[in-house]
Amino acid sequence: MENETSTSGWEIQTRRAWLASTVELLSSMRFAISLLCMIAITSIVGTFLKQNEPLNNYVNQFGPFWFEVFQHLGLYSLYSAWWFLLIMAFLVLSTSLCLWRNAPKMLRDVASWRDNVREQSLRNFHHRSEWVVSKSTPELQSMISSYIHQLGYKFKAVDKDGAVLIAAKQGAGNKWGYIFAHAAIVIICVGGLLDSDLAIRYQTWFMGKVPYEGSGELISEIPEKYRLSKSTPTFRGNVAVPEGSSANVAIIQQSKGVLLQDLPFTIQLNKFNIDFYSTGMPKLFASEVTVIDHETGKSFPAIVKVNHPLIYKGVAVFQSSFDDGGSRLQLKVHPMQGKFAQTTELKGTMGGSTALDPSLAKGEAYSIEWSGFRPLNIEDMARNGQDVRAVNPNANFVERLSADLDKHSGAAAKRPEDKTLKNVGPTVQYKLRDKTGQAREFHNYMSPVQLDGAWVFLAGTRDSPNETFRYLRIPADDENSLKEWMRLRAALADPELRVKAAERYAKRALSTAEAGKFQSQLTASAVKGLSIFAGGEDGSKLSGFAAIAGFLEKIPAAEQGKAADVFMKILNGSMWDLWQLARERDGLPVLELNEQRAQFLQLATSSLSDSFFYGAPVYLELTGFEEVKASVFQVAKAPGQNIVYLGCLFLVIGVFAMFYVRERRLWLWIKAEGGESRVLMAMSSQRKTLDFEKEFEQLKQQLSARFAVEPVVQVEKQNAAIEPGSQV
Repeated sequence: MENETSTSGWEIQTRRAWLASTVELLSSMRFAISLLCMIAITSIVGTFLKQNEPLNNYVNQFGPFWFEVFQHLGLYSLYSAWWFLLIMAFLVLSTSLCLWRNAPKMLRDVASWRDNVREQSLRNFHHRSEWVVSKSTPELQSMISSYIHQLGYKFKAVDKDGAVLIAAKQGAGNKWGYIFAHAAIVIICVGGLLDSDLAIRYQTWFMGKVPYEGSGELISEIPEKYRLSKSTPTFRGNVAVPEGSSANVAIIQQSKGVLLQDLPFTIQLNKFNIDFYSTGMPKLFASEVTVIDHETGKSFPAIVKVNHPLIYKGVAVFQSSFDDGGSRLQLKVHPMQGKFAQTTELKGTMGGSTALDPSLAKGEAYSIEWSGFRPLNIEDMARNGQDVRAVNPNANFVERLSADLDKHSGAAAKRPEDKTLKNVGPTVQYKLRDKTGQAREFHNYMSPVQLDGAWVFLAGTRDSPNETFRYLRIPADDENSLKEWMRLRAALADPELRVKAAERYAKRALSTAEAGKFQSQLTASAVKGLSIFAGGEDGSKLSGFAAIAGFLEKIPAAEQGKAADVFMKILNGSMWDLWQLARERDGLPVLELNEQRAQFLQLATSSLSDSFFYGAPVYLELTGFEEVKASVFQVAKAPGQNIVYLGCLFLVIGVFAMFYVRERRLWLWIKAEGGESRVLMAMSSQRKTLDFEKEFEQLKQQLSARFAVEPVVQVEKQNAAIEPGSQV
């Protein structure tokens, strides 16, 4: 709102130099533009960096060091950071001072006719023309006034120095564009400040409100110091409501903990509806709710959809997402330790916890915290004809074992190749917490998934939420169940059964002539191989392929390859007999060896090697569920929203007025000379444009053609002392 040649601010008259300098800086164009640039850069950062995510997400993304740096800068809730709000406050102050200083002058200029010019001043204009008309001055004045009025000009005629001056103007409302545009900045910033969390910060600073960092308590039992005032003018939080339940408190996330905001009404979820695409991805979800007013007790039904919020008593209720509302699960508990494979039944409710029978975990006390259940899971099942984690055939034995371990314990079903989305069925997620409070998290699939041509059950595990899940792949048997793998696992943990399996393998592998000479030696080798694979051999803490690799490293390097082939051949053969002995012990018939069962045994052996890293005494198999849906609403009270809309309207009006409304000033000096009249026309505009040049030429030609007898010496568009945008 400054003139074109200066970016200085308001220079007030005061003896305090610091006050004059401060006011000049705050009201200057350079200061306002700097603030706008800072806000623009900040908004770019806020666009690329997701705001108000769980802090663990940022730790995973940036690492511990940069996480702390960005957190201190407030980048995770950027638009409510103190320094961002301070920038907006200074921008409001700077723009308001600019308006206070310049708006009155602009309004006076809009109302002004600029009729205090002299003839000589008009002759110095860049755009001017002059001609003689054979009409009297009053008659000519009337005709010219009528004509420029038809052209849309407003005019005023005054007598000056024995002549008549017609001062006309068009597009004077252009000045309103500047006023509206600058006022829009103030209004939008004020609306943004009203919708910020200043009201919440005020309560935490001066009213003793603190975030709640606990868990397990009912919301109704949480003390008042964790609850915001019911008269909080602005807030934004979430409400999760299971089907058949209700809620009247919003949860507002803070950097540490949450604050609670009581709502003026209760939301009761009657039914949650969700539609899916053919791939299983959610297409539409909506909530059928009943709203109960706390003040009047009245209730009314409503449907909340995505992009169709419910607005009641100044609070907007948006359909944000959906979650589990306490689904009831049925599971089987499979022991992962010891020589028994008996299963037990277990029930759980999402969001709750269940104590694990100590007899299933060698007397240790564990609790199961149910943290996640999804009835549908869309996975990328693309293979593109190649397994990117396949074992390198040129690698040594230890490298091949390491690659095989990575293949069988990596991500569940994700590849960087072309995507093929498929619904792989329900999953359950839970934490197994020991008596010391340490927890390990697990993620199990209910149904087998086809990976690399084989059907496997996926059992994910991780030590902390900052890690990704590593998946154990348990091959499905002929009945698409875990029974045979669990039976083989229990048999491997039984020393007596391992010896019997070794003896049977030795008899089966040797001919009658070789039996007496090599049977005892082969039996001992098979027992040792099974024992090393089962773990604990010679005091070693290693098991599976890692234990075999450690054993083979003791052999001279030149003989490792041959020894490894012999060792694995003995191990694979004895594992088959161990499996058959386990079936006989359970009263089941011996199976006939074929290609399908050989593949199962190979996958089972690799999976057993991985299972030693599973880190849990039990495996929980999801066998059934009763789903209870929950709707997640975002509730927001934003009194500044309408103010921001008003500011946006002002901004649109201001921009259009500045760019599409052109102010033009026209002066006609009519002076009598004998029986004729001399007309001097001058024209100016704030912006030199091709349209203005064209308009001046047309107006000059039209006026001279209508009223001129002969032109006077024309010197149009010459360099002059006064520019078109200057005030006279």
